[in-house]
Amino acid sequence: MMKQTRREFLGTTGLAAGALLTAPSLLSARPAPASRVAIGMCPEYNRQVEATLATIFDQLGGLQKLVGGKTVAIKLNMTGTPRMRFQNMPVEMTHWVHPVVVAATVSLMGRAGARRIRLLESHPDGTASLQEFMASAGWDVNAIANAAQHVEFENTNYLSGHKAYARFMVPGHPLMYAGYETNPSYRDNDLMVSMAKLKDHRIAGVTLSMKNMFGGLPTTIYGMDAPADEPAPTAIAGNRAGMVHNGRRVPPKSAPAAIDMTSHDPHYRMPHVVPELVLARPVELAIIDGIHTMDGGERPSMRSGPGQTINHALHPGVLIAGLNPVNTDAVAVAVMGFNPMASRGEPPFELCDSMLEYAEKLGIGTRDLSRIEVAGTPIARARYPFKSVKQCMPT
Repeated sequence: MMKQTRREFLGTTGLAAGALLTAPSLLSARPAPASRVAIGMCPEYNRQVEATLATIFDQLGGLQKLVGGKTVAIKLNMTGTPRMRFQNMPVEMTHWVHPVVVAATVSLMGRAGARRIRLLESHPDGTASLQEFMASAGWDVNAIANAAQHVEFENTNYLSGHKAYARFMVPGHPLMYAGYETNPSYRDNDLMVSMAKLKDHRIAGVTLSMKNMFGGLPTTIYGMDAPADEPAPTAIAGNRAGMVHNGRRVPPKSAPAAIDMTSHDPHYRMPHVVPELVLARPVELAIIDGIHTMDGGERPSMRSGPGQTINHALHPGVLIAGLNPVNTDAVAVAVMGFNPMASRGEPPFELCDSMLEYAEKLGIGTRDLSRIEVAGTPIARARYPFKSVKQCMPT
């Protein structure tokens, strides 16, 4: 009998631990998984970041057990371009993960025995390397590259030298797309990490470890300018809003089929697309940078009028991590001062469906705080109330 590797299994079926819970008969019979989430207070981006992360990872059961001898892929949150600044602040102080958090994580994973660490992001600056994109924001790329042995960087917005895209089919009965295609680096690893920023979102309510994975979809397939039959041969301009957010067209014929193109409401589509994507390509470690951030949306581009922004710089001074992205995002939502059990019409989901609710129904993980063990700093001590996007808008 031929044996499949873990990578082959993920790439061809999209199944992982808990994925079978999508079967309708199991959704009510078996509760969504719950695992420990750890919170650590960290006031600034300095040496304390690495110490805080080390404690958090120990509270999750130890980093060596997670990464020892493995290829680790880390999807970064670097949405938009370095030119999108709020009050001329560095992007990592508002809506990107911070390079100090990236370097500290790489360093800890290297010391814990990771065989290879791959940093991934589908950035919008054409075929520029991820290192060039980071450097254009003023990041010390060498500090990250030298934080451990065998650190690699990849712009995943196109094939970037690979021969074919990786396909992840959504198990069970998906509503939005039958599956998704990504750069193969999201498949060719032993541990998938989502490193997100603690933020709210103008369409999906919040953008945390689950929503961060949406940024890995290549615009060669999911951009409005993608060809009708096959992916674009190289990186192209544009974003995924027209196709995925608004459902104005289908992906190329070579990609898994779009199922629901009747709704053009992004506030419905995105909270359903994101959990299905995470179900197809599971996140096995979620890390959320909430030391410095902002509210009012996922990036500083929202306006209430000419020259008027609805964003506010925030300083929660917190780092959060967990082994289940739904559990981790639920705790993060509570730290933001919101109720993770909220449904559409309640903050932070006043304008949209709750991706946490749908992810829980899919069996990915629970959002019920009474079932989630929180290690380290209690939520009540870490809580830093945000305003939702709607609350930031002028009345």
